[in-house]
Amino acid sequence: MKLAFQFVLTTILIAASTCASAADLAILRNGNSIRHEHRQVIGAITRLYLGDTASGYIEIPTDQIERFEKDTAPDPAPAKVPATTAALQSQASVAPVNLNEVVNGAGERHQIDPDFINSVIRAESGGNSRAVSKKGAQGLMQLMPQTASQLGVANAFDPNANVEGGTKYLRELLEKYNFDVVKTLAAYNAGPKRVDQYHGAPPYYETQAYISRIIRDFNRQKLAENPALAHQTKTKTTAHSSATAAAAKAAASKPRTTQPSPAVATSLPQNPQRDSR
Repeated sequence: MKLAFQFVLTTILIAASTCASAADLAILRNGNSIRHEHRQVIGAITRLYLGDTASGYIEIPTDQIERFEKDTAPDPAPAKVPATTAALQSQASVAPVNLNEVVNGAGERHQIDPDFINSVIRAESGGNSRAVSKKGAQGLMQLMPQTASQLGVANAFDPNANVEGGTKYLRELLEKYNFDVVKTLAAYNAGPKRVDQYHGAPPYYETQAYISRIIRDFNRQKLAENPALAHQTKTKTTAHSSATAAAAKAAASKPRTTQPSPAVATSLPQNPQRDSR
């Protein structure tokens, strides 16, 4: 998974390509959409060109794109775009970073497994530092403006600041919920008030699916790094969210001294109710 986020540095050869004749929208599985002028499929990555220049693009894992649609909305008037927002988005597009280095640094400072942070980033934004949700969450870890302000993040489109703030927030939630990863992810997605209200993950389909997706992705990374874990998993009971929480605690450790050892978790039972977030 770590390799999947090295968007600008990818060296995969072009396997196929498709082009859009006009502006299109790439609809991601996490609900976000990315407007682009044309696109190119490069192996397992789809490159979305944001303008007419060859250098203005972002790359998204193809399996994270649900579909493409024509963008029927009129182009935004440049004069009406706040200068600060335009500057932030411009900075995000022209100042690519090595995301692995950013994530590893934040993980070390806050004692959270970088693979876990990467799983959250994949679920939140698909690795798009310019992502903005319908409710206004911004950047790689989809920080709401108020949350970003509380965390001291002045520019949520700056990958360094966003990942640092998002990882700090994850650490705060882990400590708040006594390192219960399921509750932590539920709070990150639906808000701490909902978790406190339901004394655990709220019964929203979106939140339940979000938690399961991150845990599965984290497991996939750990199994790829250490295939022997698959044998350990087969010998354990896999049924309830309590088992999931216990296994997923490998993502963060209470002692702030060493990185935790990997573990494998099971999927959560899902309740098909709609998330009110």
